[in-house]
Order: sequence, then structure tokens, then C-alpha cells
Amino acid sequence: RLGLERADTAEKALTVIVDLLEKYGQGGNCMESHMAFTYHNSFLIADRKEAWVLETSGKYWAAEKVEGGVRNISNQLSITTKIDREHPGLKEYARSKGWWDGEKEFDFAATYSYVNTARMTTSRGRYCEGYKLLNKHKGSITSEIMMEILRDKESGINMEGGFMTTGSMVSVLPQQPNLPCIHFFTGTPDPAR
Repeated sequence: RLGLERADTAEKALTVIVDLLEKYGQGGNCMESHMAFTYHNSFLIADRKEAWVLETSGKYWAAEKVEGGVRNISNQLSITTKIDREHPGLKEYARSKGWWDGEKEFDFAATYSYVNTARMTTSRGRYCEGYKLLNKHKGSITSEIMMEILRDKESGINMEGGFMTTGSMVSVLPQQPNLPCIHFFTGTPDPAR
């Protein structure tokens, strides 16, 4: 929200978020129950001209400029070796922890998580299923198709049970500055409603 308030481009919003992250860190419970459950955040940041994926681990972060096609984020790090901006101490911290030897190509997702990055788009899970659904409609995605994807319960994108989807948003950002941007928000935790 502060990125939206303080920046007029996607990259400037990215800078706002990472500056706040580096200064204050992140935290807070992800559930309203008394059970302590926290995780690190990921963001899709877009304007009319460009889009970025920002993924975090504590105060460390990596950002990838989206150059085309489709992109999704979902409960795991997905930035691998294409890193366009990063925390200045990202690689050195990983090396000091023994997560990266400093020799092989640096892979953010593989280094900062337990995910096998070679299997991200093939093993069943929210990220993989979102990837499949987006690629199924690649080149012809409309706001209605995006809403269908976000309502999909079979894939786990629209979660039910102990962990529920808390909201969904679909934005239409025309590249022509004379056309208005349109934003659709869910009014309930269940995007199917």
C-alpha cells in the first residue's frame, strides 16, 4: 500500500518496498488465530509499462523484471538466476551461511529456500497449477479468465479450510495513457463469491 501511495511507477514502488524492508524488516502473524505462523512475502508490482516480481527472505530480497509472457507467485520463492535487482548483501549473506559456495551460478530460490527449482513448474502445488492455468490462456488472458483462475479450487489457488484465500484482485492496465485502469477486488475471503 505504501508503494502505491509513494510511487508513480512499478520500479519506484519496488524501491519503496525494499527500502522499508531493509529498514524495518518484516513479520507479524499470518493468521488471526493464536497459532504463530509467519512467512516471507512476495509481490507482483506492475504499471502500464512494466512489471516486477519481488521476493523476500527476512531483510534480504531479489527482484526480477518481467520481460514478457505470464508470471505468477504463490507460497514459494520463484526467482532463480534472472535477478535484475537485489539486496546489496544477498550473496555475501548466503555465502556466510554456507548456502552458496560463491562459485556456481547464484539461484535465489534454490539458495534461500528448500525448493527444487527444476521441479517448480512440474510438481503439483499452487505455483505449478497457477503456472499451468496462465500458460493455458497465454496470449488471450482477459479479466474474466483471470477471475476464473483465481476462483479455481481444484488447483488450490482458491484455498479453503484452515488456510483460506483472503482476497483476490484483478487489474487491467492498458498501455495507452488515455484509457483508464480498472481494478476488481473480492468483497469476501472466497473469490468464488
